Amino acid sequence: MIWPFKPRYRKQIARIEINGAIGGDTRKQVLEALKTIEEKKFPALLLRIDSPGGTVGDSQEIYSALKRLQKKVKIVASFGNISASGGVYIGMGAEHIMANPGTITGSIGVILRGNNLERLLEKVGVSFKVIKSGPYKDILSFDRELTEPEQQILQELIDTSYQQFVQTVAESRNLPVETVKTFADGRIFTGQQAVELGIVDRLGTEEEARRWAAELVKLDPDKTECFTLEKPKSFANKVLGNNLTPNSLIAANHWLEFELSTNGLPLWMYRP
Repeated sequence: MIWPFKPRYRKQIARIEINGAIGGDTRKQVLEALKTIEEKKFPALLLRIDSPGGTVGDSQEIYSALKRLQKKVKIVASFGNISASGGVYIGMGAEHIMANPGTITGSIGVILRGNNLERLLEKVGVSFKVIKSGPYKDILSFDRELTEPEQQILQELIDTSYQQFVQTVAESRNLPVETVKTFADGRIFTGQQAVELGIVDRLGTEEEARRWAAELVKLDPDKTECFTLEKPKSFANKVLGNNLTPNSLIAANHWLEFELSTNGLPLWMYRP
């Protein structure tokens, strides 16, 4: 039976979860969800973040979409177990931020990694002949060491990305850039420390963040429900669920795919 009345979205809080490494799939899912929130005219959004960060461009696009939505919707971010690096950047798209006292956050900075297998390839007798249009076309190639000019090029790239991150945090949290730089050196800190630094507004659970969002839009926090916007499941998943594959294997597969697809890319990501 189809219920004849539309859900009363204006009396509900939209909820989005951002879990795991941030990449293209996360960006697509979140942007679609934000569009739905705007179309349905939800008054508030509870943004639950549990992520070590991810790719720079995808994090920036999600942040920009959240900033645009701020003009119409109250946004409260709730930091979970970990909201670091790109997770922090996305959180800057929320007007209000809450974290648990023990949440791992921070790691404001940029990292770029490449693999150098030159000596291993020499041992097995493998070499590559490269024809390129310019001296830097194969920068970060895994079969040789970086040259000094290449290191300088990549460092400048990293420094530019870092400045973008610092500037965003400073503007979003109303902090001087120089103040942000005092703790934006890649270090991680707890939610409690984040409050003292001005990155987080309050300490509390996701439930307390939900109540805060309800209060901001003058809804009854005891009665207001969340409407979670999730990634649509395939027909097979709806019928069979994930029972055939352990969650640990699914997570490992996703992480491997992310590592392979982002090798050699600048990342806003916490890598312990």
